[in-house]
Amino acid sequence: MVADAAAARARWLAAPIVVVGDDQAERLLALSPPRRPGVLVVCSSPPVTATWRRAVGLGAEQVIELAAGEARLVECFADVADGGGPGQAIVVGVAGGRGGAGASVLASALAVCAVRRRLATMLVDADPLGGGLDLVLGAEHSGGLRWPDLADTRGRIGGPTLRDHLPDPHGLTVLSWDRGGMLSVPAEAVRAVVAAARRSWDLVVVDLPRRCDPATGEIVGQCPRVLPVVPAEVRAVAAAGRVAAGLGVVASGISLIVRKPAPSGLRSADIAAALGLPVAADLDPEPGLAEALERGEPPAGSGRGPLASVCGLLLDELVDRDDAEAA
Repeated sequence: MVADAAAARARWLAAPIVVVGDDQAERLLALSPPRRPGVLVVCSSPPVTATWRRAVGLGAEQVIELAAGEARLVECFADVADGGGPGQAIVVGVAGGRGGAGASVLASALAVCAVRRRLATMLVDADPLGGGLDLVLGAEHSGGLRWPDLADTRGRIGGPTLRDHLPDPHGLTVLSWDRGGMLSVPAEAVRAVVAAARRSWDLVVVDLPRRCDPATGEIVGQCPRVLPVVPAEVRAVAAAGRVAAGLGVVASGISLIVRKPAPSGLRSADIAAALGLPVAADLDPEPGLAEALERGEPPAGSGRGPLASVCGLLLDELVDRDDAEAA
């Protein structure tokens, strides 16, 4: 804590978070501090036009009235204690354009390749009917919590606490379903988990179900990028159109992964035109993939082959896009 604007200016860039009382905001603004994230303006009464003007001038992320926003201010300090901030991670969703399209494999491969790039990565299995991503990774016997264990979660979860209690095969944090009878968790639990993941990891990859229920909506609404995997087949394209329409209600950006081969010669450009969506990448067949998965080997684990190449392109684009938005 510092007593005046001059002292605050001296420590402006070093502090993990800056909370400015509105009574000091005008003095601080006169010192022209550089722009930085994590600036909050607090006031003892409802903010007025002048309060918002000062907050904008300081580049504040939020204006918080102390009486009404105490819980929000506590959340901001707790985010710093977790070592992150709200919305820090890149979140990407992968969905199957039809059943068996390969979305779980692509989501798992993307996460595996991200770990190889030294990104702290969490893989979230949001599809209760998918069989469990721990099986895709050969980690079904790994200890740790699964979704049913978190079904009663409410409020805030600490990111480090979540990390300590989830399986971490191949250096990757995984939240999967088990093979029990529970087929859904409340939207409140999903909201708490996703918020913790966004604060505490670099990248969150989500294997989405094809049907968007309230719990799925909590995740999709926080995905700046959703990637439906569409086999290059006529019926798959028709099914993908319905999936994309459902996800598009809450998703902010959808682009296609077209999975080859194309038995009838259907081109990616034709699929893009039919669905009115851009193609992010073409995914060629991966030799020996089915056999490797049966042996419990993670997809793209070798770092070679079409799957690893496509994941590399996607990660390049995701990281570059995130850096551009942050600049």
